[in-house]
Amino acid sequence: MNPAKQRVFFVMNQALRQQLRQQRRMLSPHQQKSHAQHLARHLGHHPRFLRSQHIACYLANDGELDLKPLINKLWGMGKSCYLPVLQAHRQALWFCPYTPDSVMQKNHFGILEPQNRTAMRPPWALDMVLMPLVGFDAMGNRLGMGGGFYDRSFAYLQRNTYYQQPTLVGVAHQLQQVGTLQGNFWDVPMRLFATEKGVFDCT
Repeated sequence: MNPAKQRVFFVMNQALRQQLRQQRRMLSPHQQKSHAQHLARHLGHHPRFLRSQHIACYLANDGELDLKPLINKLWGMGKSCYLPVLQAHRQALWFCPYTPDSVMQKNHFGILEPQNRTAMRPPWALDMVLMPLVGFDAMGNRLGMGGGFYDRSFAYLQRNTYYQQPTLVGVAHQLQQVGTLQGNFWDVPMRLFATEKGVFDCT
């Protein structure tokens, strides 16, 4: 894609991000709670979730779909939960164990992370990764916040299959689905999308 087209798509994606973030922020606390509970029920019974032992989650902010009910479920099932931790020198993510007793601290984005950095796992040592997103389409394209942290962290999936391939799951409110997103060559596609309406395979 030539630079002029890249600039056009960048501007369009920025406008779409603002629109979709505003829409999810407008959900009431009751709607947010309901969506979180429905997501936990749908994803918590999915075969890929049931087969997974090491599952990366996130702590919701800015109107993202809350994973707390699902996290409580996976703890109750004896599964291991992880949260993303930014590796500043690589601008990529590793994943730190998260338990009910974890002491938390804010990173420079103001997002909470576990303070204890022992037993961190690289991306290829996970079974499932639940990724927040701003928008998505039915083809598996994901519109994130624009930082590229997840794409850099899982770029190895596009280069080779030597390492384990965790199931990448984009998580969002159903209202964040759009018709078609313009993908980039560095985008790592999702295997599943999960919303309060259900869990969907990417076509």
